Amino acid sequence: MATEIIALVKMTMLDIDYRKQILALKGEKNAVILAHNYQLPEVQDIADFIGDSLALSKKAAETDADIILFCGVYFMAETASIICRDKKVLIPDLDAGCSLASSINVDELNLWKMDHPNAVVVSYVNTSADIKAMSDYCCTSSNAVKIIKSIPDNKEILFLPDMFLGSYVAEMTKRKNMYIWPGECHVHAGINAEQINNMLANFRDAEFLVHPECSCTSSTLYHISRGDLARNGHILSTEGMMNHAKTSNAKQFVIATETGIIHRMKKENPTKQFIPIKEDAICKYMKKINLEKVHSSLVNMIYEVRVPASIAQRARLSIDRMLAI
Repeated sequence: MATEIIALVKMTMLDIDYRKQILALKGEKNAVILAHNYQLPEVQDIADFIGDSLALSKKAAETDADIILFCGVYFMAETASIICRDKKVLIPDLDAGCSLASSINVDELNLWKMDHPNAVVVSYVNTSADIKAMSDYCCTSSNAVKIIKSIPDNKEILFLPDMFLGSYVAEMTKRKNMYIWPGECHVHAGINAEQINNMLANFRDAEFLVHPECSCTSSTLYHISRGDLARNGHILSTEGMMNHAKTSNAKQFVIATETGIIHRMKKENPTKQFIPIKEDAICKYMKKINLEKVHSSLVNMIYEVRVPASIAQRARLSIDRMLAI
């Protein structure tokens, strides 16, 4: 027991040391640290901005920082590189990937486009820079319906890569000429309406909050659109969730997204209870990054993510088209 306590104390001291050094390095190198909502609590606590990938990249573009350290998954760092061309973008772990983004590659999209040569390609933000560059529009969960409705009815649409988000959008728009790629996120693919209804039955006074900009919750959005759930949820953005939790009179909230966001919720609302829809709704890729890796990345200026200019230009076009709508 004594050995375990000593080890815990040493680990805590090490964490504090890393934290202090990271904060000092940020100033020395004129760096800004971005952390996605699903990062480890220790990483969120040293970040300058916490949120969703696209919003974080836009926020970073507004700063005068020379370096962006993106604590998230690889496609998010790519998006930051696309939007912030004048800054160096680092990611603390190159193996921080995304099962959804990896569910389609360039060759597969090329073949799909050959089968539908006149189709409009709409890709979810959880895709690689290469896929965004081959797309006509990028979208998030919160604006996907609006993007699809903006496209002429006689145009075929190839929607990728999230089959749950695609099914939700098809249900909401009643689009008949929309083809959906069979991709999914490994975290919440197993969540079904029965599980959600059982959770809501156990917490009858709790409000049900669904994060619309996370591919992992798109299956829940689909269940809501079909009327499979006993109780509708509040479909809110990250900041919308945070604001709702602060202003709501409810004392309990059932949260349908990756569990990492609950750290921030508890921190901002210490008197309220936040219950994850599944305790094991954890993204193994998001959890690859820790303080030691953040420190190493800043000290050694590794690992840089730089999207080639030709790809970045075309990928930026699909993002800009989305923002224009």
